[in-house]
Amino acid sequence: QVQLVESGGGLVQPGGSLKLSCTFSELPRDDYIIGWFRQAPGKEREVVSCVSYNEGGLNYLDSAKGRFFLTRYSAQRVAFLQMKFLQPEDTAVYYCAMGRRTLCTQHSDNYDYWGQGTQVTVSS
Repeated sequence: QVQLVESGGGLVQPGGSLKLSCTFSELPRDDYIIGWFRQAPGKEREVVSCVSYNEGGLNYLDSAKGRFFLTRYSAQRVAFLQMKFLQPEDTAVYYCAMGRRTLCTQHSDNYDYWGQGTQVTVSS
């Protein structure tokens, strides 16, 4: 059972930046993807981004394109979601998830392990 832990959330002013980390306890035997999801109060969880070895980082949210950047470092067992120009509508709990597959997917059912989430609040 792979364990994932997110960190790096917090309170930031509009226009600010945050870098979320997702550390995982072990590497899967085969390839894997790291997805980022978020859930705002009163809303359903939505996919934000995904990173894979073959594809690099993919942003599924139109609002994330040009603002969110993903990296992953297998040797260090960590992935990052760098978020810039944050806006109040980015306020949510952000989750990272790992899927034992080669290509990214935006479907949460295809992810095998989930972290507990980290709160991101964008407010002045």
